Amino acid sequence: MRNKNILTFALLALFSQAFGQGYKNPVIPGFHPDPSVCKAGDDYYLVNSSFQYFPGVPLFHSKDLVHWEQIGNCLDRPSQVDLTGANAWGGIYAPTIRYHEGTFYMITTNVSGKGNFLVHTTDPRGGWSDPVWLKQGGIDPSLYFENGKCYMVSNPDNYITLCEIDPMSGEQLSPSRKIWGGTGGRYPEGPHIYKKDGWYYLLISEGGTETGHSVTIARSAFIEGPYTPNPANPILTHACVAGQASPIQGTGHADLVEGTDGSWWMVCLAYRIMPGTHHTLGRETYLAPVRWDKGAWPVVNGNGTIAINMDVPTLPLTPSKPQPDTFEFEEEKLSPEWVYLQNPIPENYAFEDGKLRLSATNTTLSDGKSPTFVALRQDQFDMDASTKVALRQAQPGDEAGITAFMDFRSHYDLFVRQEANGKQSVVLRYQLGELKHIEKEVALPDTSPVILNLKADINVYRFGYTVDGKYHELGKMNTRYLSSETAGGFTGVMLGLYAVSASPESKAFADFDYFKYQRP
Repeated sequence: MRNKNILTFALLALFSQAFGQGYKNPVIPGFHPDPSVCKAGDDYYLVNSSFQYFPGVPLFHSKDLVHWEQIGNCLDRPSQVDLTGANAWGGIYAPTIRYHEGTFYMITTNVSGKGNFLVHTTDPRGGWSDPVWLKQGGIDPSLYFENGKCYMVSNPDNYITLCEIDPMSGEQLSPSRKIWGGTGGRYPEGPHIYKKDGWYYLLISEGGTETGHSVTIARSAFIEGPYTPNPANPILTHACVAGQASPIQGTGHADLVEGTDGSWWMVCLAYRIMPGTHHTLGRETYLAPVRWDKGAWPVVNGNGTIAINMDVPTLPLTPSKPQPDTFEFEEEKLSPEWVYLQNPIPENYAFEDGKLRLSATNTTLSDGKSPTFVALRQDQFDMDASTKVALRQAQPGDEAGITAFMDFRSHYDLFVRQEANGKQSVVLRYQLGELKHIEKEVALPDTSPVILNLKADINVYRFGYTVDGKYHELGKMNTRYLSSETAGGFTGVMLGLYAVSASPESKAFADFDYFKYQRP
């Protein structure tokens, strides 16, 4: 099967390079909001927000803007980011990535920490610097380089504001200057400056990151302004007749990049809706072609909307490696897709005999702190996740298992629990805000490893377990209770493995053999 997949991948790559036509959105599915993109030679790099998860700011590479491979995370050391107390509204907000004269820069905001900061590297695969902190406030900072100067824009006091900075020291070199307040939509944010045909273009988002989200643009002959808005604003939104029936909503927070062939493209966030216009997968990364004639305003995909199936010419396509459907731990390291809640305690994570070992602590999934927990983003409505777990050296009340986790106050947990009689049980539990409920508890025949199963479609999560080759269903719960509209926050559902002890004295640990994540 492996050889067949490799051959299929090779044939697809040759076909795509020859034709380069059409693609499917989202180009990066699951919780990957606030995309920013830059070009370095023939390569493209993209970053996303990460909020309360560590490592922060996932970093992707592409050759064609369609196929993206995660190559790391910009913030992978505690010295770069402190996420203490961060939740689904906090932590790392929208980053911007830029490339200038051989150096990559990533600028972002830690709203749970000290505000705006910047890191840099000459090798995006090889690690990024410690942060330099920036004086100008607001969120969603961006950079623009010209004539030996580096400019920063952000949105303090709901107004796009410009200053000159030293990107290596963070020193502010000019007073902050207000340059544009947008077109009147709430939350003018996500600013980016570009220069084309003698004009400075200022791209922003307005309307809030829900159904009223939109992208607007203004331009000026001078970087300090005054900026004149495009009469055809917004240039991207689904809060309109053309987009109101789309399965994609919340389009906004965009960045522009010029392709290697001179074409222009926009990456943006949006989300796929479920019944009732809820969404659980988080805000995802989408791609749209842009027509940008000389001296004219940019036009996004003809009418300012995007679609799942984009039947448009592309750059020559270079498919990335297929995503694995089974994560095994024999390499004794986690791939860059795996994240922790806030800054992890490293000694609670280990690899033993080809298994991932999680040491239980008495920090729970609901405490607002960093439990023993690692997770992947749920990136499709239809999926089947499972893991094989053994809970060892446990005291009564200790537990380990799998969780569909939206936030500290909203998660569905399927786990093995140690009982007072020396036996173990498999338990299904829900937490929805202040409401906590144990749906089912089933005694296990012994303390052998158990396979825990979590399946989903667009409407329902189903939970069960497998013992001696036989599957037992425990219960189901509607997906919408973990949606952003119900649970709140700016993230998406994560599929996590965890271990929790009932007391600080416990020495319990859980060994996970693998994590299977099968998509359609």
